[in-house]
Amino acid sequence: MTAQTASMGEMLATAVPMVRTLNLEFDEVTAERAVLRLPDQPDYHNHVGGPHAGAMFTLAESASGAIVLTAFGEQLSRAVPLAVRADIEYKKLAKGAVTATATLGRPVADVVAELDAGERPEFPVSIAITREDGAVTGEMTVVWTLRPNG
Repeated sequence: MTAQTASMGEMLATAVPMVRTLNLEFDEVTAERAVLRLPDQPDYHNHVGGPHAGAMFTLAESASGAIVLTAFGEQLSRAVPLAVRADIEYKKLAKGAVTATATLGRPVADVVAELDAGERPEFPVSIAITREDGAVTGEMTVVWTLRPNG
């Protein structure tokens, strides 16, 4: 874990109590990719003994938020990042710890150029949720925007 990854994890755990509640672990955070892990915790299991769908949604959304804050952190003085919509598909039964890997769907420079032009850019973040054996248990897309301040 890098210092940047640790500080992003601490920042999100402070700003978003659900990150702290679920004990999400930050394995990697860059402007292109974020990898977060939800440990296996019986308090967050569903009726079949795996992570609850809401916990997996929160894991994936948090991974998308981590990449957005890292990629667009320099823009926070003039715009606030907001999730616009999310779509999740649960594909296989998840058991044990699960990992969410998020990737930014547009180049940062293109999004910033739209913001510079006075627009409110939207951009997707794709997330794969995998279990420990590498099988993809879910896929999610979160569309974000940078809403200009004022």
